[in-house]
Amino acid sequence: MSLKMKLRHLLSNLAPVIILAASNAAERPNIVLLMAEDIGQDLACYGMAGVKTPTLDRMADEGRRYDNAICANPICSPNRSALMVGVNPTLFDAHMHRSNRDVPLKAPFKPITYYLREAGYTCLLGNDLVFEKGRKTDCNFKHTATGPYDGVNSFGLFDAARDFEANDAPFFAQIQLKATHRGDWWNGMRNASSHPVSVAEVVLPPYIPDTPKTRQDWATYLDTVEFIDHEVWLLQEDLRNNGLLENTVIIFVGDNGRCNIRGKGYLHEPGIRVPLIIWGPEAIVAPRAVEDLVSVLDISATVLHLAGATMPDYMEARPLVGTNRPMKREYVYSARDGWDEINECIRSITTTRFSYLKNYLPELPYDQQQAYLDFHRPALHEMRRLQAEGELTGNAALFLSDSKAPEELYDLQNDPHQLVNLAGNPEYASTLEKMRSYLADWQSNHDDLGLKNYRNRPTEKSAAGDVRAWLQKNDPDGWQNLLDGNIGDSYKEWSKQAVKAAGK
Repeated sequence: MSLKMKLRHLLSNLAPVIILAASNAAERPNIVLLMAEDIGQDLACYGMAGVKTPTLDRMADEGRRYDNAICANPICSPNRSALMVGVNPTLFDAHMHRSNRDVPLKAPFKPITYYLREAGYTCLLGNDLVFEKGRKTDCNFKHTATGPYDGVNSFGLFDAARDFEANDAPFFAQIQLKATHRGDWWNGMRNASSHPVSVAEVVLPPYIPDTPKTRQDWATYLDTVEFIDHEVWLLQEDLRNNGLLENTVIIFVGDNGRCNIRGKGYLHEPGIRVPLIIWGPEAIVAPRAVEDLVSVLDISATVLHLAGATMPDYMEARPLVGTNRPMKREYVYSARDGWDEINECIRSITTTRFSYLKNYLPELPYDQQQAYLDFHRPALHEMRRLQAEGELTGNAALFLSDSKAPEELYDLQNDPHQLVNLAGNPEYASTLEKMRSYLADWQSNHDDLGLKNYRNRPTEKSAAGDVRAWLQKNDPDGWQNLLDGNIGDSYKEWSKQAVKAAGK
């Protein structure tokens, strides 16, 4: 860490020390981190049309709703890695999706659960009340879900994978809410809902063509959002019934943006702007809506701060609650690198007003025919169909451009959907230079490993690519169903068949 960053770290932590000293006599709170997968700010309390999320809306009203929470990376495993360590994934070689899983964290980095255990917290993973028990870790460094951790011979992140109990206190529980992740369960959840979201009430962003298929897909996504809202209610009731709710802080956050066009995997707003709600005792979480710019990395610092745990010097994140002086960020730096078989290198700077993207590989289009997207983006198939028919025009055609601009600049206040690139507009020349200076500032103070050999680095083999090849050959009707813009619900079975055919 540079001298500049060390001074910034020291100054921003003076106030939190005072708050902690005043509260050491009180019982330390339990902390529950609810990580919803592949979700944007698509709750009713954020203004999303057509969806009903009464539990999360109430938590936002009674606690803190953060309107400018930005991910360090728009893909699940790099951003989950960042949350577990508390620094940008480009600093500890976790920026490539599902890479380095056999490589231990390099010194001085450690998972936040290491410091929580040192502070006397029980660290728990998952809960039987949620879909598929919520026990996903998905970190890009050597680890096991449970067991001891020393970073040399033992790599367990959590003490146990089970529900919390009263005698666990104080505890930290990380629970994954998987329903919103694309999967074979989406159609089933919509069909089982007693109040499915009306396709007539949804409002699509202008970069997605408005067709019956895209409306159906969007409504089904919102059905899964309503599903996890009910899961949050179940967890709160369980805490209440066990006498734990009054001394528990609940943090609800998306692991990355929604799984749709310009979302997960991309550094535009739908990929990196996520919901963040912190709810708990009013003495710790005074209710208010927060417009300040925050990074999801600040959640890591918040958890350690609430626990009274050691805050490592390498962590530039800052606590969001439990302090009378949270850090004021000028900008958040985000990165996108390799994802399965696809190479990419993009960096972004987000402020409260502007978004800046630098495309290091502008010759590559946004749509690189990635296998994952073929299975999990019905809207993309609709857009490809319309393009082939000569009917894809205007904003909806942006994602299928043949290449990217070297730089992108958007005024989020006047253009929240990022439709007009201002990088070449002379009226915004000073703003462009300011955003470039933020990028240069961050990179001069950090070693961004994702910028090394980005043109010729190897990517991961895509399991989805094997499934796609098998499907096209052996189940053309199933493949056509995807091309027709329908939500696939047989990927797991197709994957089994592909593995069987390969003799693996």
